[in-house]
Amino acid sequence: MKFLVKPNIFLFFAFAFVWAANAQTTWTPEMQVKTKAVGAVQVSPDGKRVVYTVNEAVMTADKSEFVTQIRLAATDGTNDFQITFGDKSSTNPKWSPDGNSIAFTSNRKDNRNNLYLLRVAGGEAEPLTDLKGSVSDFNWSPDGGSIAYTMSDAKTDDEEKNDKGRNDFRWVDENLKMARLYVLPVAKDANGKREPRKLTAENYNVGGFDWSPDGKTIVFGHTKSPVANDWTTSDISLLDVASGRTTVLANSTSAETSPQYSPDGRTIAVLVSENPPRWTFGGVINIFPVSGGAPKPLAASFDGQPNIVDFSADGKTIYFTESKGVKTGFYSIDVNSDKINEFSETDGVFAVTMNSARNMFGIVRQNSVSPPEAYVSAINKISLVPISRVNAELAKMPLPKTEVIKWKSADGRDIEGLLTYPTGYQAGQKVPLILNIHGGPAGVFQHNFIGGRGVYPLAVFASKGYAILRPNPRGSSGYGTEFRRANVKDWGGMDYQDLMTGVDAVVKMGVADENRLGVMGWSYGGFMTSWIVTQTKRFKAASAGAPVTNLMSFNGTADIPSFVPDYFGGQFWENSEIYAKHSAMFNIKGVSTPTLIQHGEADIRVPISQGYEFYNALKAQGVPTRMIVLPRQPHGPNEPKMQVAAMQSNLDWFEKYLR
Repeated sequence: MKFLVKPNIFLFFAFAFVWAANAQTTWTPEMQVKTKAVGAVQVSPDGKRVVYTVNEAVMTADKSEFVTQIRLAATDGTNDFQITFGDKSSTNPKWSPDGNSIAFTSNRKDNRNNLYLLRVAGGEAEPLTDLKGSVSDFNWSPDGGSIAYTMSDAKTDDEEKNDKGRNDFRWVDENLKMARLYVLPVAKDANGKREPRKLTAENYNVGGFDWSPDGKTIVFGHTKSPVANDWTTSDISLLDVASGRTTVLANSTSAETSPQYSPDGRTIAVLVSENPPRWTFGGVINIFPVSGGAPKPLAASFDGQPNIVDFSADGKTIYFTESKGVKTGFYSIDVNSDKINEFSETDGVFAVTMNSARNMFGIVRQNSVSPPEAYVSAINKISLVPISRVNAELAKMPLPKTEVIKWKSADGRDIEGLLTYPTGYQAGQKVPLILNIHGGPAGVFQHNFIGGRGVYPLAVFASKGYAILRPNPRGSSGYGTEFRRANVKDWGGMDYQDLMTGVDAVVKMGVADENRLGVMGWSYGGFMTSWIVTQTKRFKAASAGAPVTNLMSFNGTADIPSFVPDYFGGQFWENSEIYAKHSAMFNIKGVSTPTLIQHGEADIRVPISQGYEFYNALKAQGVPTRMIVLPRQPHGPNEPKMQVAAMQSNLDWFEKYLR
């Protein structure tokens, strides 16, 4: 069954009028970064109201940040208004079980995330906590009397003193700050206070958690440390809230995550990875009896990466989403019969939540030409009701056609990708083409809004007359586990051929001018961009973002040192030849393609040394090159001015060499 979107006729004509009045408006990086992100769509228990968040760029002479605020609306799309304000973010709103209040987190004091309570009837938000650390996530107890939350260990007084005194040396992988579980009463005690109680003191890092329906137990996931590399150690435990006693539910050598109680409290759904866990993740939903005993694995999903939404109200069904090619697939699985049903499918990308009554979905939906907005739907009859209109002004902007194209790779494997045409493209025109490569390598290009934020201004490129090809080569998610693992020990091999044959296909279509080709990509896309310029001279310009250029040094400096050995079957000292064979730095002699390098200075996933290695090697050979360093930025730029700088430098680079 398809999602049906109820139209808003007034909005349709208003949008059409606005677009007609502004049809000549041209996209710019500054416009793209102002696209508002919508999230946390939560429907009230009675199904009559919905809260959601809007995140937008704030850029002034002395500010560059994204700020989030909360909005409240009726579930018929009326009476939509903002309920939090200020220059600090308010995030993660969640309804109380009685629907009278909303709890949320905010960094409005000392830039630390604390819990706040806002009564829907009106009034100011009341702070529930005043913590030295920051709340990561929280959930109401079923009776509404308590809130459980996770928070990483705060710095001690001595550590803060040493920070101020510049005596702040540290030991690698020591004194790690674990996330722990706490519970907080909502009502004040006789002294007018709310005293949180720590529930977990064990030496592990708490992740996702869920209350039992009777409020007596919390199920939670935990890893041996907060280090990203340790996701494979995830286990599941049960915690008795009254006593604080924990018991193990799942602690195999697989990674067990995403625990979710059934409505009757007798079972828990858990996502269990294959054994041993792989970075090319594959897993299935298992049903664990709370009373003990062997879990029941459910049927494997198409892509092996299900994101559990929740149980149905009767506990007979579990809803989940996962990538399905360039779209998001939405599915249900019958717990008893093991039958998977494709519950609904859209032409775009969406994220789903369910309210506590399990009768309404909250949804964020977008596609190539529609910016993200909030929707709701009843569960028993899927029909999307539009709630938010926060990106309505983007309807003023002309957007080009984006279509799915398919081609045969060099070995006959079917590959698909998204081809975005220049705005106003006329059939038969040959235009400059930019090959855009996704990260991962288990990422996937989907029908996300092309006028959105990031480092690659696709709408701007299209408005300037460029076509953009975004392939999903082998190694991508959304096409099944076998496809996702088809580039193991072969980065730069057949995945490279998938990309080149995709470019060939667009040339053959008569769209791409083969004399004006560019290539760009971030992370693994940066790896592949740096690899491409060592293999071919067909591209006139390249932009490598946060590129992995040397598998040996990357593996020794990144925060995920088990990642490359998992893909390549061992450490570099065990097989240095394969690391060298698949690294751009060991194949860089003779490169001539003008190459831009972009890197965040605070990137620990792909350390900036990877970019410097490539830049210096290109420079030493006289290759036209520039490197832009983005201060404070992690693996993906998270400040609007830095995103604009990255977008503009990409635009300038390709304008220089492809025009």
